Amino acid sequence: MSYDTILFSVDGGIARLTLNRPDKLNSFNTQMHGEVRDALGRLPGSGARVLVLTGAGRGFCAGQDLGDRAVAPGLKVSTSASRSTSTTSPWCLRCTRCPCP
Repeated sequence: MSYDTILFSVDGGIARLTLNRPDKLNSFNTQMHGEVRDALGRLPGSGARVLVLTGAGRGFCAGQDLGDRAVAPGLKVSTSASRSTSTTSPWCLRCTRCPCP
C-alpha cells in the first residue's frame, strides 16, 4: 500500500511512523486512520524492535479532523470505549459530561 498521509519506514530495527498532514496540524482523517492501521499491521515480522511515532511540521497531532466525518450524524456509532453503541452524535461516547440524550 502506498501512503499519502503518513511516512513509514523500518531501518536497523527502528520503525518510524510520521503523521504527514502538516497543513492540517496532522489531524486524523479517514484515510490516515486506514494508513496507520496498515503500517502498524506491517510491524510484526518486520524486524523492528521500536516504533518512533512523530508528526511533520510544527504540531504532533491536532486530533480528529472534524471536516472529514467518517460517520454521518444520526448513524449508530460503535466503540469499545463507549457505554452505548448508539448515539445521535458521531463524536459522543456518552461520557455523562455532556447533555446527550
